[in-house]
Amino acid sequence: MSLDPPTYLSSLRNNIRARPIPWDGAVRAGTITEEQLTRIRAVDKVRKEQRKRTVEDGLDAYRTLFLGGDEGGARSILEAAARRADVVQYVLVLLGDLLEGSPALVDGLLEHENTYAPFLPLLAQASSPEEAIPLLTSTALTTLLARESTTNPKGRSASDQALPILYKYLSTLAKSSDSGLQDIAVMGYSALLRSRRSRELFWEHRDVTIVPLISILRTAAGVSASGESAASLWSTSATSRTGAEGFINGGIDLQLLYHVLLVMWQLSFEGAAIGDGLEDEYDVIPLFTQLLRLSPKEKTTRLLVSTLYNLISGNPKSLLPAAALVRLPALLQNVNGRHLTDPDLIEDLTALSELLEEHTKTQTTFDQYAAEVDSGHLRWSPPHRNTVFWAENARRILEHDNGHLPKKLAEIIAKPWDNDKQVLAIVCNDVGCLVKEVPEKRQQLERLGLKTRIMELMAEPDESVRWESLRAVGEWLRYSFETK
Repeated sequence: MSLDPPTYLSSLRNNIRARPIPWDGAVRAGTITEEQLTRIRAVDKVRKEQRKRTVEDGLDAYRTLFLGGDEGGARSILEAAARRADVVQYVLVLLGDLLEGSPALVDGLLEHENTYAPFLPLLAQASSPEEAIPLLTSTALTTLLARESTTNPKGRSASDQALPILYKYLSTLAKSSDSGLQDIAVMGYSALLRSRRSRELFWEHRDVTIVPLISILRTAAGVSASGESAASLWSTSATSRTGAEGFINGGIDLQLLYHVLLVMWQLSFEGAAIGDGLEDEYDVIPLFTQLLRLSPKEKTTRLLVSTLYNLISGNPKSLLPAAALVRLPALLQNVNGRHLTDPDLIEDLTALSELLEEHTKTQTTFDQYAAEVDSGHLRWSPPHRNTVFWAENARRILEHDNGHLPKKLAEIIAKPWDNDKQVLAIVCNDVGCLVKEVPEKRQQLERLGLKTRIMELMAEPDESVRWESLRAVGEWLRYSFETK
């Protein structure tokens, strides 16, 4: 999958190419050697065909030029010229051109025992995302590591060491407010995620790699990165605030959104291993459902549907209930009504719809309630206010899986939920119903700290929380008086 280089990077390279470099002075100063200069001049400012032929005829010499000799031989030109930023920048741009034009050079550099050693110190110099040397270094490293991920999918110690360092640097670009730098990061990630090993390392370092991407997606979905409106993902109340042509919520460029979704789609190839983690840590099912609701282009819709299918089909037991909770089946019917032309999208949409339909056919109201509690985020779904549901299922809720659901309710209500107080009100409602229907089990709830926490919530500023906590405490008091 080939993507055009970001405009930001092309502009930077053109600017550096246009700068005159006093090469002869660099030789006289001992910054570079006469032989290194000869190799540079042979491929600088010449036709692409001639450059490619020159490099491939002298592959060993160019490998030594950029990486140094094996086993402590000649130094790389990048190491030799480390004190001359102008020379290093120019050499990095030239190297980028050579790597782009000569696959043989890419493979030749990968044969070196320390392919990445001259580059990693240059990444460490970064003090801001805009610095040219780390930025250009990252593009060369990305080309080399992306190639190694296809020629050596299991990786080697050198690539296992280099990838996390490159991921960390790219994450600084992904966190930037400049969409051009963000796009460089995301397109770099996409180029790198071609092997299972590179995806495993990406996931292992998710606090660095995935968090900035989720932040971009949350902004595009109309919720804040801090989670302020996470409740709106579950209640489906987030709305599109599409701005100028080519942008979506929060000023997110549609092309950037596409590239971020492309990375998440590539990552979803490991869906069975990471699906539960993505949902537990990032609420990925409600997030992607909301993005699908807002998706303005068929190409973004295709990536969203395919990613959802990869994740859900790999983790049906946990993620099918989560998908049902955010009303994904109804949304898929809506998407199916759009004029779709992409055969892959239609195939994945059909497969995902059938998967969800089969799930909903077999789900009881108890199953739906249990799935909602397990999700850790409650909304006023029908069971909470249904007296028949509580009369039929209260005892089962208390006894199911050794009291797992009450324990989960205790975990949920222990949090402050500053941005979604209705969750607290719902837990109070549910606990009150349990006490009402199975009063002899109220000590089980007390041992979990539920009574104490609900009594604390009687002083909560939110009116709905105060009301539901009073009702729940009232059930406790009623049975306390009746048993005296």
